[in-house]
Amino acid sequence: MDRPKFDDESPPPGDDGGDLDHVLREEDGGTPGPFAGAKVRRKASRYREHRGDYLHVSSRPGLMRILEKQGDTSILFADKVLKFTGSGKMKRRIFILTDFAIYLIDPETEAMTRRIALAAVEKMCLSKLSDNFFAVIIPTEYDLFMASTRKTELVQVMVDVTKSASDYELEVLLSNRFEYNASASLVKEVSFEEAEGGIKTRFKWK
Repeated sequence: MDRPKFDDESPPPGDDGGDLDHVLREEDGGTPGPFAGAKVRRKASRYREHRGDYLHVSSRPGLMRILEKQGDTSILFADKVLKFTGSGKMKRRIFILTDFAIYLIDPETEAMTRRIALAAVEKMCLSKLSDNFFAVIIPTEYDLFMASTRKTELVQVMVDVTKSASDYELEVLLSNRFEYNASASLVKEVSFEEAEGGIKTRFKWK
């Protein structure tokens, strides 16, 4: 179910985990790696086995053509996510991670909407709570704010591939309040707090 677009002139209202679960099932999974025990995790996420490509990309010619055109064929993670635009509207996207880049693809047209080189990613931001949201911080471009039911696994794979391909380890910031560049000219602050029945998420225009 698509959520309505928020009014551009005012921050979106408080958001809780229940709204998101209408679109994404509770399936986020992962290993402790970059979280070092600091993050509250769902019980199911501690024991789930991971298989990386949840969309069987190699059997989908349209998706493979996109990757091959960029010289990419090593698929480390693929799944459906929700991407948040600068105005707060949610868009469904296919998220593919290779050993070189992040791909965002429109699931209806199978057209690439964005490609981000992993070398351009500075860090990832997550709350300390058991929600599905995360931000990918890209200093040379605008950032990504997304939601995934397999967030923990996605972040772990990002950390692993960055470490194996370069001399540095991707920073993972765990905080219940952080900022990200929603567009070239728009900075947002997002905060998370536990509330009855879920996690409440609030956005503030900066």
